Amino acid sequence: MKRLAALAALLLIGGCQTFTQQAPDSSPPVEDAAAESSAGDAAEYGSFSRQTLYALLVAELAGQRNRFDIALGNYVQQAHATQDAGVAERGFRIAEYLGAEQAALDTALIWARNAPQSLDAQRAAAVQLARAGRYEESMEFMEKVLQGQGDTHFDFLALSASETDPDTRAGLLQSFDKLLLKNPDNPQLTFGKAVLLQQDDRSEEALALLQKQPTKQRQIPSILLEARLLHSLQRSDEALPLLEKALRQHPEDKRLRLTYARLLVEQERLEDAMGEFATLVQQHPADDDLRFSMALVCMEAEAWREATVYLEELIERGSHVDAAYFNLGRAYQAMGRNIKALDALAQVGPGNEYLPAKLLQSQLLYASKRDQEASAVLADARQQQPDYAIQLYLIEIEALSEHKRIEQAWKLAEQALEEFPDDLNLLYTRAMLAETRGDLAQLERDLRFIIEREPDNAMALNALGYTLTDRTNRHDEALQLIEQAYQLNPDDPAILDSLGWVNFRLGNLTEAEALLRKALQRFPDHEVAAHLGEVLWTLGERSEARAVWSRALKLQPDSEILRETLKRLTGSEKP
Repeated sequence: MKRLAALAALLLIGGCQTFTQQAPDSSPPVEDAAAESSAGDAAEYGSFSRQTLYALLVAELAGQRNRFDIALGNYVQQAHATQDAGVAERGFRIAEYLGAEQAALDTALIWARNAPQSLDAQRAAAVQLARAGRYEESMEFMEKVLQGQGDTHFDFLALSASETDPDTRAGLLQSFDKLLLKNPDNPQLTFGKAVLLQQDDRSEEALALLQKQPTKQRQIPSILLEARLLHSLQRSDEALPLLEKALRQHPEDKRLRLTYARLLVEQERLEDAMGEFATLVQQHPADDDLRFSMALVCMEAEAWREATVYLEELIERGSHVDAAYFNLGRAYQAMGRNIKALDALAQVGPGNEYLPAKLLQSQLLYASKRDQEASAVLADARQQQPDYAIQLYLIEIEALSEHKRIEQAWKLAEQALEEFPDDLNLLYTRAMLAETRGDLAQLERDLRFIIEREPDNAMALNALGYTLTDRTNRHDEALQLIEQAYQLNPDDPAILDSLGWVNFRLGNLTEAEALLRKALQRFPDHEVAAHLGEVLWTLGERSEARAVWSRALKLQPDSEILRETLKRLTGSEKP
C-alpha cells in the first residue's frame, strides 16, 4: 500500500504540472497542490483504499487529457469520502480554476476542517462562504485567520455583499462590528468595514471611519480608499495632498502613484500628470500599460512629440500596436505631418481602432483632394475585412457628404444597399442624403421602413417628424412623430429642438421658446440657435435673438442655416 501511496503522490505532483501547462494564457494557473507540503521536512500522504486510489489516478489522467470535469468530479467525491485535507485542497484548486462555485465551497470547507492549522485553508473557506452569502460562517473562519496572522481579505467580504439585499449587508456589518470590538486596532477590519459602508452608499461614514485611524496604522489600501471617497464626495482638493503625503512615505508604490497621476489628469493638471507617469514608466519599464497611459496623457496635453516617442516605443515592443499606430496617426496629423499620419493609420489592423483609423485616413485623403485614393483605400478595406463592410460604406458616404460630393455619396449608398438591402443604418443614411437632394418621398419611404422594423427608433421618428415640420405643412402628423420620439428619449437635445420647432410652426410660441432654450443649453448647436433666435424674433425679443445668433456664429461662422435665417428675417447675414 505504501508503494501505491507513493505512486499516487508522484502522479498528483505530475498532474498538477499538467493542469498548469494546459491552463490558457488568460487564466491563472492552478497552484501546485504539493507546494505547501513540500516546504516541510517530509510529505505525509493519507492511506487510501484501492477504490480511492483508483479514482484519484483516473482524475489525474483525465486532467492530462483536458477532461477537467471528470477530474473535478472524482476529487470532490473522494474529498467527501476520505475527508483528507490534501485531496480536498487539490479538488478546491481544480474547482477554483474551473469556476465551479459549489464544488469550490464544498472542498474548501473539507480542507479547512481537516487542516485547522492551515491559514490558507481557513481563508479559502471564508472567501467561498462569503461568495455564497453565508457571511456569519465566513467570519468564523476569518477570525481564525486573524488570530493566526492578522492579514487577510476582509475587503473581499465587504465587496462580495455589494449586490446583495440590505438585510444581508446589515448582517455583515454587524459581524464586522463584533470583530472590531475584539480587535479595535486591526487596520484590515477597519478597511473592510469602510468598504462595506461605501457599498451601502454611506461614503461620509466610511470616510470618517478611515480618518479616525492612527497615522502609523494606515495601510496603503486604506489611503487609496480614502482618496476615492474624497473624490466621489467632490473633495478632490483633499485627496491630492493625502496621496502626496503617502507617496513621500511610499515612493515606490505603484498603486499610490497611479491613483495620484489619474487624479491629476481629472484635475486637468496635465504637466504634473505627465511627470508622475514618467516616473511610473521609469520605475516599471516593462509595464506597457503605463507606457500607453503616458502616451495618452501626452496626447491630451498636446505634447505631440513626446507622445510619438512613447507610441513608437510601444510599436517596437509589440505592445498595444494598433492603438499605438492609431494615436501616432493622430499625433502626426496634429503636427501637420499628414504623410506620416497616413502611413501610421494604414498600419492599424482589425479591432477597436480599425474603423476610427479608416475614418481619419479617409478624412485626411479627402481634405487633400485625393478622392480616388480615399475611395480605393476604403474599397480595398471592404474587400479585405468584409465584417466591417457596412461601417466602411458609412464612413465613405459620410466623408463624401461632408465634402459636398452628394451625387457620389448617393451612388455609393445605392451600391451599399444592393449589397445589404435591409441594413437600417444604410437606409437612414440614404434618407438623409435624399433630404439633401430634395427627394422627400424617398426620405419618407426609408424612414417609415425603419420605423416599421423598429417602432421605438427615436432617431428615425425624430428625423421624419422634423423633416415634415421643416419641409411640409403636415405639422400635426410631425408633432405626433416627434412626441413619440420624446417619450422614448426626453433628454435628447435634437428631439427637444424638433419639438420646439414643430410647436413654433403650430403657433405655440411660449412652449417653443421653453423647449428651444432647454435644447440650446444642453447642446449649443448652430441649428438650435437659429431656431431659438427665430422664435425670439417672432415674439419681439429681437435684441436677444441677435445675441443668440451672434454667439452661435462665433462658434460656427460658416453655418448656412444661421446666415439664411438672418438674411430672411433681418435682410443681412450679420446679426
